[in-house]
Amino acid sequence: MPYQNITGTLSERDVQEIKTALQTIEEKLPFLVNLTAEERRTILKMGSKSLSFVNNSLTAAQSNPKILPASFDVEEFARDYQLAVTLTDVLFQLRQLTEKVDDTLMAVSSEAMNSGVQVYNYIKTAAKRTPGLKTIAESLGQRFKKANRNKSAKANSDQA
Repeated sequence: MPYQNITGTLSERDVQEIKTALQTIEEKLPFLVNLTAEERRTILKMGSKSLSFVNNSLTAAQSNPKILPASFDVEEFARDYQLAVTLTDVLFQLRQLTEKVDDTLMAVSSEAMNSGVQVYNYIKTAAKRTPGLKTIAESLGQRFKKANRNKSAKANSDQA
């Protein structure tokens, strides 16, 4: 169902509880890492298509431990695989929540921006006949003048 008009509030207490819950989630994941851009680019990745390969490799390793070198840690492999599967599930839920928050933020921000533009237009119209509103209208209008100046500057540079 498409959204209509979003009406909601978050009390300071709600915000604090949400932040505490997020902190609790982070504390439950003390092994999380931050990869550099280079690491993200070069690291060997296991996507959904590789999941069955890794699962089958783990099964083969567990079934045939004698063919593996003594330095190969099958138990660590099993832990890594299980953690990857579990984190995939957690990430799926986090992404769903993030998408909802992002979409709601975009929608409510659009509503606020539309209201702001309406107020600006009302004030701009009223400023023509109401003393004291011209300064407010000019101040609010700065938001649009910058955008227009950038377009004009780009158009002029494109013509040069």
